[in-house]
Amino acid sequence: MLITHANLITWEEPNRILEDQAVYIDGEHIREIGPTGELTARHPEPAPLDLGGQYLLPGNICAHTHFYGAFARGMVIPGEAPPSFPYILEKLWWPLDRSLQPEDIRLSALACLIDAVKHGTTTLFDHHASPNAIDGSLDIIAEAVEQAGLRAVLCYEVSDRDGDTKARAGIAENIRFLKKQMNGSANRQLAATFGLHASLTLSDATLEACRQSAPPGTGFHIHAAEGDADQFDSLNKSGMRVVNRLGAHAILGPHSILAHCVRVDEREIDLLAESRSWVTHQPRSNMNNGVGVAPVETMLMSGVRLGLGNDGFSNAMWEEWKAAYLLQKAWHRDPRRMSGSNVAQMAAYTNAALANEYFPDAPIGRISPGAYADLIAVDYHPITPLTPGNLPWQIIFGFHESMVTTTIVGGRVLMKGRQLLTLDEAAIAAEARQAARRVWKRYEELF
Repeated sequence: MLITHANLITWEEPNRILEDQAVYIDGEHIREIGPTGELTARHPEPAPLDLGGQYLLPGNICAHTHFYGAFARGMVIPGEAPPSFPYILEKLWWPLDRSLQPEDIRLSALACLIDAVKHGTTTLFDHHASPNAIDGSLDIIAEAVEQAGLRAVLCYEVSDRDGDTKARAGIAENIRFLKKQMNGSANRQLAATFGLHASLTLSDATLEACRQSAPPGTGFHIHAAEGDADQFDSLNKSGMRVVNRLGAHAILGPHSILAHCVRVDEREIDLLAESRSWVTHQPRSNMNNGVGVAPVETMLMSGVRLGLGNDGFSNAMWEEWKAAYLLQKAWHRDPRRMSGSNVAQMAAYTNAALANEYFPDAPIGRISPGAYADLIAVDYHPITPLTPGNLPWQIIFGFHESMVTTTIVGGRVLMKGRQLLTLDEAAIAAEARQAARRVWKRYEELF
C-alpha cells in the first residue's frame, strides 16, 4: 500500500511533522517514508491512497478499558443513586458483570471495537469480568478483536467476591489464555496479561495462588487504590497500604499495570517507580466515580511509567487527553498545572512503550521504517501554525474524534473515508440492543 499526500506526525523522539509525504507499507510494516513525488515514482503500483493533505499519525492507544461495560450505557440503577464508589461497584458493576452470557460478551466487545475503529484507537488493554460465563470468555473477546482488525491485550479479572470456585475459574481462564498466546497459536493482534480485580476483593491466599500460577515473567493488570475503600481494606487485611501489599505478593514489576492509583502516598509512588510498574490514569472515570484526582504530576516527576486509559468510557482517546489536561487545573485551582507536554508523554510515548512490551516484534506508536503500520488519518485544518512544540495543545484544543477518516492496523484498512470495512455497525448495534434488554432484565432480577 502507498499512502500519498499526507502530512505526517511521526511521534518519534524528537517528534517530526513532515508535509506532503508518502508512506509505503509492505505487509504489516512501514517500509519507507519520503516526499510523495519520490515514493510515487518508486512504487507506481498499486493505486495510492491519496489523503489530500490530511494528517497521518500513529493510532491512539488505550492502556486500560472494559469492553464488558458497554451495556451500562443508559441503564437505570434501581433505588437511590449510589453515594460512594463502593456502592457503585455493588449496585452497578458487579450485578452487571454477573448478568453477562457469552453472546453478551461478544456483542459488548464488538460495540466497543466499533467505537475504537471510528475514533482512531488501534491498541487497547482490556480488563474483563463475567462471573457466570468465565470459561472461554477471553477467546470470545479475542475473536471479536480479530474480526475488527485491532490489537488488544486481554485478561480476566480474578476476584474473591463471587466465591472461591469462581476465583479459581478466573485464574484458570487467565492461565489458559496466557499459554495459548505463548504456545505459538497467538495472533500478532493479540497478547495476554494476568487480570486481578483489586486489592479490596482479593485475599492473601488468592493473591498467592495467582502469583504461583502465573508463568515466569507474567505481568498483572489490576485496579489499585482507585478509592479510599481500597486503602482501608488493605490496611485492615495486612497492615500495609495497597501498593505495598501488592509488592509483598510480587505483583508489581516491569510487566504489570496498575490502573488508577488515585489514593497513593509518596512512599507508594516511590515503590511504583522503583519496581518499574506501569500506572494508568483514567480522569473521566475518576471524575464520574467521585474518587478524587490522581497525583499524576508527582508520579511523572518521580519516574513512574504513567500512561492513559479510559476505564470503559468511549474509545475516543483525545477526550481523555482533554480531561487529563483540565482536571489537574480545576483540582488544584492553578492554571499552571498539567502541561500539554505531560499529557502527550502519557498518551503518546508511555502508552506506546507499554504496547511495545506486549507486542515486541516491531515498534508501535510511531511512523518510521520497520514500525507496525498502525495509522490514522485526521482531517484537521489548523488555523494557526502546527509544530512539534505546540502539537499537544493543538490536539487538546483542536482535534476531535469526528475528524478521523481512515484507520489502519498492521497494514490492513479498517475504515476508509469514515466507512467501516470490517464491522457492520448497524447490524451489530441492532443485535446489541436486543442483547442489552436481556442483560438489563437479568440485572434487575438481582435486586
